[in-house]
Amino acid sequence: MGSLKAPLCAGVAVVATALIPTAYAADGASGGGEVSLTPSTPSPGAEVSLRVTGCAGKTATAASVAFVSEARLVGTGGTLVGETRVRSSLSLGSYGVTVTCADLRTTHTLRVGPAPTSPATHASPVAPVRAGGGGAAPLASADEARADSPGTAQTVTGLVLAGVAAVVVALRTVRRSRGAD
Repeated sequence: MGSLKAPLCAGVAVVATALIPTAYAADGASGGGEVSLTPSTPSPGAEVSLRVTGCAGKTATAASVAFVSEARLVGTGGTLVGETRVRSSLSLGSYGVTVTCADLRTTHTLRVGPAPTSPATHASPVAPVRAGGGGAAPLASADEARADSPGTAQTVTGLVLAGVAAVVVALRTVRRSRGAD
């Protein structure tokens, strides 16, 4: 499971980036940079993805009292990305996020909202899932299993082979005990 953890987290991040609305804010300080946060209104303890465009450098930092730690943004071509976590003990409200890059310093407002409510769905299916099964369905049926049980010839052959094996083991045991005397 440990080897699946990183690809699974990366897949969740990609899906979250594509499906969750993103907040954009124009750069107020130097005119030209753009900051986006995903999700746009995170709840306390949530992961936040940051994306900054318009920065000439390859690295930047995003700092806020709302973050557990300063986010390190990396990238090329004027687009930098990074992740951080919102403090779990944070009160709901607005907090400033300052992004500092080689030629860019901008401030964005982060709104921390309540945790999303989960939909009222069942944790497991409440009806059979039509998943196919192909040729496995007859094997799972109790009636089919009884009809395919071994016949008389197979039973007799199995008993004869088991008897021969028992005789061979007994003879070898006797032969070894006589040779030891």
